[in-house]
Amino acid sequence: MLSILLPTDFSENSMNAIRYALEFFKYQKTTFYFMHAYQNEFYDHEELRSRDVFDDVLDKVKTASQNNLDILLDKVKEIAPNPRFTFHTISAYNTLVEEVNLIADGKQIDLIVMGTKGKSNERHIVFGSKTFQVLKYVECPILAIPSNYTNTQPKRILFPTNYMMPYKRRELKLLSVLAKSYRSSIDVLHVSTSHKLSIRQEDNKAFISNILSDNDVKFCHEESRKVADTIKTYIKEKNIDIITMVNTQHSFLEDMLFPSNIDKVSLGLKIPLLAMQNKTRS
Repeated sequence: MLSILLPTDFSENSMNAIRYALEFFKYQKTTFYFMHAYQNEFYDHEELRSRDVFDDVLDKVKTASQNNLDILLDKVKEIAPNPRFTFHTISAYNTLVEEVNLIADGKQIDLIVMGTKGKSNERHIVFGSKTFQVLKYVECPILAIPSNYTNTQPKRILFPTNYMMPYKRRELKLLSVLAKSYRSSIDVLHVSTSHKLSIRQEDNKAFISNILSDNDVKFCHEESRKVADTIKTYIKEKNIDIITMVNTQHSFLEDMLFPSNIDKVSLGLKIPLLAMQNKTRS
């Protein structure tokens, strides 16, 4: 059974991610946790002008949060009356990142699914701020769904890697399960000017091959110094449906997230991103 956390702010963007998850995992026995963290909404509330109304405003925001979750749950049950699914709601007076961390640890969450508006009109923003926070600070795999994206039957998944880091068995198994559900092929792409691998790289490649042995896996090599541009071209030319990357220090995904590299990498999240977290980020 999979345990999936869906943080929501009740926007259409987050609802699109929820619809995507309900459709994508329809063949899996899955427990979904719909979570709304409302601490920031409380402190930004227009009626919170003095400490005298602190408790009244908090009660109002708390009630609205739970009511909206109840409405969301009714809608979800209407959209996906699936006997394989179990649903829970969590309303929390907490920040998004803190609550996601608590739930991910306490509920043994396998995957977080969130919507993202992708590249905004502001040049320094790639992800919506909430998705960015979770990607940066939460140690759990995250599936980020672009606004209005609806293709829930991926045929090709791209996994760029330099084979330099050891991967977590559990997260590679998650990739295997996701791909197997739709018989998706996985392109493991190595971009380098050299075809020769070190012993470390050979061992990590063998580990990937072993964990993904139940899948249709193609190990590919592209000779180039421009890793980001090569990956972007590969996505377009090969009609990639999902890209999965490991989120760790000095990784391609980290390069994509930070302002100094935004001109270098302009993926814009037109396809879903599965971010596997290899270690806690500081």
